[in-house]
Amino acid sequence: MSRTRVTAADATDVRTAHQDLHSERGALRGEHPGRSRNPVIKVADLAWLEFEKPDLARAEVFALDFGFSVAARTADALWLRGTFAGSPCMVIRRGRRSRFIGPAFRAADPADLDRLARATGTDVRNADVPGGGRAVTLLDPSGFPVRVVHCAQQLPELPGQQPLPLNFGTGHRRTNAAQRPPREPSRIQRLGHVVLETRVFGRALDWYLDTLGMIVSDFLFLDGRRDRGPTMAFVRCDQGGLAVDHHTLAMHLGPGNGYVHSAYQVTDLDSIAAGGEYLAERGYRRSWGIGRHIQGSQLFDYWRDPDHLMLEHFADGDLFSCDLEPGWAPMSAGGLAQWGPPATRDFLGAGPSPRRIRDVVQALRGDNEMDPARLFGLLKAANS
Repeated sequence: MSRTRVTAADATDVRTAHQDLHSERGALRGEHPGRSRNPVIKVADLAWLEFEKPDLARAEVFALDFGFSVAARTADALWLRGTFAGSPCMVIRRGRRSRFIGPAFRAADPADLDRLARATGTDVRNADVPGGGRAVTLLDPSGFPVRVVHCAQQLPELPGQQPLPLNFGTGHRRTNAAQRPPREPSRIQRLGHVVLETRVFGRALDWYLDTLGMIVSDFLFLDGRRDRGPTMAFVRCDQGGLAVDHHTLAMHLGPGNGYVHSAYQVTDLDSIAAGGEYLAERGYRRSWGIGRHIQGSQLFDYWRDPDHLMLEHFADGDLFSCDLEPGWAPMSAGGLAQWGPPATRDFLGAGPSPRRIRDVVQALRGDNEMDPARLFGLLKAANS
């Protein structure tokens, strides 16, 4: 992960700038603080995401077109990686249908696994990751298996795409040379974040803060219903003064419990755009993009794989240290991007489908945080 050391003076300046940009008034008295006072451990980063798919050969074709490299391959599992040194980005296991299993987070220290196991009444077991390792497997309040892992070996760095030299005003880095971005896959550098939908947003958020020591970068709330608390959170890892990704995990309240999308860092805007042309030429479908987000500031481009799962190419995301307080903003489709095309119904999941209708019926009948007022507010936000 790209990181920056922030001084105390820098932290004061960046905290004020963040509040001015993202908050109306910052947190109000009694609102969620966005962090736990005494978490069990503090995870360092996402390690990888776990999926199941029935056709590993087809999954590998898309993975290579999207920009992954293969770290390991067996008859029943495909491990994918980026160019940066570290752990794999993703494992796809053979299964009866295409589905997301859960995330794996990287422990900052091997001893954290023992501490986590004692606190949760679980065991530390061997992890089936290339090179070996140890893991604790938990279940979050939404029902997702969550692994916290420590890998015995790191994958070595691979050759990556180099950012193109750009001319700015009187700063001329490129002369007597034309600019020709190669039409090739956007070579993935690393896993950035995963976004999940949950019917038990408040319980799930507190679990990740209390158990894994994560902290909130930004809260979103339903317009006119701030008194009922946030309905989305962008959550980062806490590495003290070391600035890390604006969000490693994002969660929002919804009628379903499920995967929304995952995001993978690439070199720059040209890598996003040229890689997008490469994907389009091969018949894949863009969900939304290209644009620049507000929360996190990333340049983004969203695509669907052959099984309709959504993946994002991103570049130039915000990096925050632990000194930055959470921002607060109303939730709306128009508030997702600084520039770019309007968010699509496909990206927002706003299109009616039998599965979505079942989710809504089950959510309104179940013991969770969804009710008619919140459902109406979410629908309104998706169309605002």
